[in-house]
Amino acid sequence: MLDVLLDGLASLEYRGYDSAGIAVEAGEDLWRARAATGTRSLDDLRKLASAAPAGVFAGIGHTRWATHGAPVEANAHPHLDCTGTVAVVHNGIIENCRELSEMLLGEGHDLISETDTELLAHLVERELATGASLADALRATLRQVEGAFALAVMWPGEPGTIVAARRVSPLVLGRVDIAGPPTAGPGTAGPGTAGPPTAGPEGCQWMLASDVPALLGRTRTFWVIEDDQLAELRAGSMRVTTLAGKDVEPSELHVEWDVEAAQKGGFDDFMSKEMHEQPRAIADTLLGRALPGGLLALDQMRISDEELREVDKVVVVACGSSYHAGLVAKFAIEHWARLPAEIDIASEFRYRDPILDRRTLVVGVSQSGETVDTLQAMREARRWDAKVLVISNVVDSSMAREADGVLYTRAGPEIGVAATKTHLAQIVALEVLALYLAQLRGIIYPTEVERLLDDIARLPELVQLALDRSDSVRAVAAKYAATRDFFFLGRNVGFPVALEGALKLKELAYLRAEGYPAGELKHGPIALIEPGTVVVGVATRTRLWEKMMGNIAEVRSRGATVVLVANDGDDQAGSEADDVLWVPATHPVLAPVVDVVPLQLFAYHLARRHGHDVDRPRNLAKTVTVE
Repeated sequence: MLDVLLDGLASLEYRGYDSAGIAVEAGEDLWRARAATGTRSLDDLRKLASAAPAGVFAGIGHTRWATHGAPVEANAHPHLDCTGTVAVVHNGIIENCRELSEMLLGEGHDLISETDTELLAHLVERELATGASLADALRATLRQVEGAFALAVMWPGEPGTIVAARRVSPLVLGRVDIAGPPTAGPGTAGPGTAGPPTAGPEGCQWMLASDVPALLGRTRTFWVIEDDQLAELRAGSMRVTTLAGKDVEPSELHVEWDVEAAQKGGFDDFMSKEMHEQPRAIADTLLGRALPGGLLALDQMRISDEELREVDKVVVVACGSSYHAGLVAKFAIEHWARLPAEIDIASEFRYRDPILDRRTLVVGVSQSGETVDTLQAMREARRWDAKVLVISNVVDSSMAREADGVLYTRAGPEIGVAATKTHLAQIVALEVLALYLAQLRGIIYPTEVERLLDDIARLPELVQLALDRSDSVRAVAAKYAATRDFFFLGRNVGFPVALEGALKLKELAYLRAEGYPAGELKHGPIALIEPGTVVVGVATRTRLWEKMMGNIAEVRSRGATVVLVANDGDDQAGSEADDVLWVPATHPVLAPVVDVVPLQLFAYHLARRHGHDVDRPRNLAKTVTVE
């Protein structure tokens, strides 16, 4: 049993590795072990597991990518209730955690972690105290919960039983046919194990997990739990019901992947997997940001509202794709918050004698939170008494620890070196920050914030529509497989998209690609335009669309071949292009989130045609820790 749990967690470390923990049931006792040593967490947990009791009937485990609370042992899963007998593992975000926390504290519950997950254990405890079964206690709990979850619960009061449920976050079941008495199996990265959708063979072990890789080495027999369904796993049996208690037959999942392919979700490489995770990365980054009444919330703010209202300038410092996200933020901050905004390449920032003071807000943007250039830029800002806020994908990173405030992207681990889902999550987080500043300054009404948040909330769907057109982008890329030089053009918010498109082509396909503001062409670079030159233009219907189309006419008149990113149904733009990468329309300031997707795909498909490893581009590292 312990090997099943620990091996399952090892298969899911790509989902997170800030901490790891297990809880097992042996007779009437519940035994728990947790480790929070980052990439060593699982190794340390294996050592602790050697002290586990014999005769384990059921177990749950979790490997954590921290969202609520720092990656320390107190915040590691599984979490327990006040009695120490209800154990819970959970993936996702509980959006109404503040209200639930206040209620539980008011009732005398002792909350010892910073996590939203611990609240679930106490809520189940409340319901069990009324005499409810574990399944009914979880049903009642989830009626009070808002947000996303995949979770599993154990309680020695019902020996050999695990109850699990999901909403938004994935959850799969697996059955292992074994000789000997049936047992309950493990839960990994936010779940556990126990019984089948009907009954199963006399000797069987039932397992559940947040993703197929945790179970694939032991079974190829899987079922999928849908949103707002609950699974009761027991030795030799499993029942699936709705949250209302109605029995349902779960859908069987046929998996043909091997273990390595499963870690990539069935995709050929991590980059394509991560591009297709972008809708979820955006949705997760937005969870819990909107409060009642059109108000907004960030993650960890040690800057008071009064201090933020005094800010008279915002400076964004970043590198690479994060820098391009910062360029989008400049437009959003100036448009919505009406604050002057500067964007600096972090490696140059502290060497130019920047003008900063206590009324300056410096925003450091880094996927890892460890980028040395950006970290040093932040430290330079602190020397001048500026306020420092960080946008990071890693909880408790060096930058997060040193900042006055943090807004976390929740994209999950990104294995591919070229930023995709983290880039989109950064843009979304920065636009939320822009709205937050606008609201604090009284520039924008809560009703307008709600309307804009509705637009932002539709971005995952629009990004998915853009991703669904991968085959058509592949066909366009195939036409330009022999091209060695590309110009990427954009105006206004389209300019950062052009820069990111050019960067992706350089990183992945090793092709010469330059991004320009389209209006700058006539100030020199247009001399390079000749018949056969390929120009990729970002021509969606944003603020300067007419001027952008004038620039496209200039390069066409000089013989350039034109590929345009254009909005669905824009026949006028389509008529000016040799090929079109179509995308759905959205609010102009939000357009970069959607418009960059076909350029990611374009670079990806060209790189694949050239036979390059898209996950490990030459000469590049995921995190740059030297100047």
